[in-house]
Amino acid sequence: MKPTIPQGTRDFGADTVRKRNYIFSTIQAVFELYGFQPLETPAMENLETLMGKYGEEGDKLIFKILNNGLDNEAKAGKIREGFAKITEGKSSKDITERALRYDLTIPFARYVAMNHQQLPMPFKRYQMQPVWRADRPQKGRYREFYQCDADVVGSKSLLNELELVNIYATVFQKLKVDVEIRINNRKVLAALADICGGAEKMIDITIAIDKLDKIGIEKVKEELLGRGLNEAQVQTIESFLNISGSNEEKLQQLKTIFAGNETGLKGIEELMYLIAHSPLTIPYSPLIDLTLARGLNYYTGTIFEVKAKGVQIGSIGGGGRYDDLTGLFGVPNIPGVGISFGVDRIYDVMSELDVFPTEVVSGTKLLFFNLGEAEVAKAMELAQTLRSQGIACEVFHENSKFDKQFKYAEKKSIPFIAVLGSKELEAGVVNLKNLATGTQQQVVFENLVDFNWQ
Repeated sequence: MKPTIPQGTRDFGADTVRKRNYIFSTIQAVFELYGFQPLETPAMENLETLMGKYGEEGDKLIFKILNNGLDNEAKAGKIREGFAKITEGKSSKDITERALRYDLTIPFARYVAMNHQQLPMPFKRYQMQPVWRADRPQKGRYREFYQCDADVVGSKSLLNELELVNIYATVFQKLKVDVEIRINNRKVLAALADICGGAEKMIDITIAIDKLDKIGIEKVKEELLGRGLNEAQVQTIESFLNISGSNEEKLQQLKTIFAGNETGLKGIEELMYLIAHSPLTIPYSPLIDLTLARGLNYYTGTIFEVKAKGVQIGSIGGGGRYDDLTGLFGVPNIPGVGISFGVDRIYDVMSELDVFPTEVVSGTKLLFFNLGEAEVAKAMELAQTLRSQGIACEVFHENSKFDKQFKYAEKKSIPFIAVLGSKELEAGVVNLKNLATGTQQQVVFENLVDFNWQ
């Protein structure tokens, strides 16, 4: 049988891992600069922790884990009943009680709910781990992928939103990816629901709006009608989505639409704060995007989305404020706000834009050829000296033909080779060859550490 991997997952070779680690380390360094501390949670959570937290669409994409011991005869009846429930789209503890995490936010909320009495408030954490979604694989969308999140809980201050915008701007500046940071506010969307049939329409409206980029305005209108809104309400939503102009012009139109609506005006005020203060710390303001909805149920205030300019890939970051997420776990009144980086998409964007630094993929700098027992003994000694100074090097594992050793260096993209034969050993030198330029030179043993390996 030909070996394969599950659809929507990938193996990563050395070059890819090094590039991904460059992204991780860049993001992590910025998180640390802003006072965030690391956290890790289990790959799987209890099913009840995850279900019902991501909306109707999200619940369908949760990877459930089959219980152990399903071959127990005593459980056969319950198992049959459980599978019957699952075929009806329900859950059954007889079949599954756990699931792979869908994102890092809900596990974080669960962690805070369990540990809030011991945590410093506000609590600022970052988390960099894989998540899983039972989605249809396509370019930029995988079933297993990494997220890098930064969240602050225990504070309602908009300074947190401002710093998260700064984090996005700083990270992508360091990665040399030109981005557009888009913002909206769920209070504005809640006000839109108010004037389109009431708060109970909020989820229907945001889920439909969130699909705008994928299916277009006409399909969104059809979905809204299918969810019970009337023609007049759908027309109001379309007019809202068509608001255009500068940030200031959009805010002015919003003030007109939501005059007298306290929730809407509060959302506008929060948008105005971010627009006014962002240019004080980064070179530009985020862009107000009223089509941005982020269909997850738990957002309550500012919402973020980041898109790379010049590439046709979806969002590479997103997040928002969730002022009672821990209330889902019986611990109310702990406000929070967070952002997420989509590392897999960021990798695709950077590859397409060709902005990875060349030194990122470099591993071994020097390969000592194996030319005999005495020569290898000296090569091993020199290699250890170089390694002690942070210079990655190898000694070829066997005394083989030059051609075989050359090919090993070429396949691993090792830039330098060292030939240390009996004559060189006697003279106290090595012959170094730069495989990229073809140039050769003799270097005495003592000067190897100071050689320019670039």
